[in-house]
Amino acid sequence: MLKIDGSHLEGGGQIVRSAVALSAVTGIPVEINRIRAKRKQAGLRFQHCAAVRTVACACNGDSEGNEPGSDRLLFFPGTIHRSACVDDVGTAGSIALVLQSWLPVALTKGGILEVTGGTEVPASPTIDYLENVLIPALGLTEGAVSVTVTRRGYYPAGGGLVRISADPQHPGPISLNKDPSCGIRSCSSGLPAHVTERQAATAQTMLSRALGIEVPVEILRSDGRSKGSSCTAWYGSKGFSSLGSPGLPAEEVGKTAAAGLISEVNSPGEADPCLSDQLLISLARYGGSFTTSSYTLHARTMCWLLALFGYEIQVREGREVVFSA
Repeated sequence: MLKIDGSHLEGGGQIVRSAVALSAVTGIPVEINRIRAKRKQAGLRFQHCAAVRTVACACNGDSEGNEPGSDRLLFFPGTIHRSACVDDVGTAGSIALVLQSWLPVALTKGGILEVTGGTEVPASPTIDYLENVLIPALGLTEGAVSVTVTRRGYYPAGGGLVRISADPQHPGPISLNKDPSCGIRSCSSGLPAHVTERQAATAQTMLSRALGIEVPVEILRSDGRSKGSSCTAWYGSKGFSSLGSPGLPAEEVGKTAAAGLISEVNSPGEADPCLSDQLLISLARYGGSFTTSSYTLHARTMCWLLALFGYEIQVREGREVVFSA
């Protein structure tokens, strides 16, 4: 059994989510100790437990200690199979982060997952970033992964509902040198229609001027117990999201998303730094290379974790950071 210090380097839920995914695809059981020990609320949170459950569902795995507050988790992988799983985070915890754990496992044999929780919440990628930035960067067959958002979920109410289906895949090496797509997705739940329209209009004006192209816009609204808004903008393998909050003008939400993306586009590298660590499991398994602007603590943590499982990532730091395997 591989023992992992859950407080090492970044020391957050990323270690748990990635370790169980790697356990499933390698067949190596893991024991994770001191989970999030340096955090104000140490131990597992609801979204981490959901990630463990969904990976276990996809590989007929089993676990011990998978409950909120636990500082120790044992995970015993089984055989990966085509699965149909349903899970409820139980809070507004990030659905996108749960999917990041499940997807590398599901792509082995295929599967379907339906998750209830938060679609756009603080300190995590939005579901729209996952769909339009992360998934296209994985080099999958077109249409291999389908994401359907039935209902949006914002903090603190949650209640978002997402269905994702994945076909079996064996991707080629990671390569981000391709014609970049771009877009803006402005979303809300429980708010007047003009909120998403104002977010989108501001973001589109700024991005179209900066990029020299007409950036397409998609406006999505849903009903449910959650109330909130978001704006996600992307250009190739770079993206940026912003969230609405009470009293914050919709124009500011759109402006923040656009300004963040413009900054990333003007920075070195093919991928934004937040995407870089999300690509490292695929890079380790399938090879390839990509560049980004900085070697983040999350990426350092992933390189350390992958090495424990026998995967070596080469990192070359300069004006750009180059990851290769």
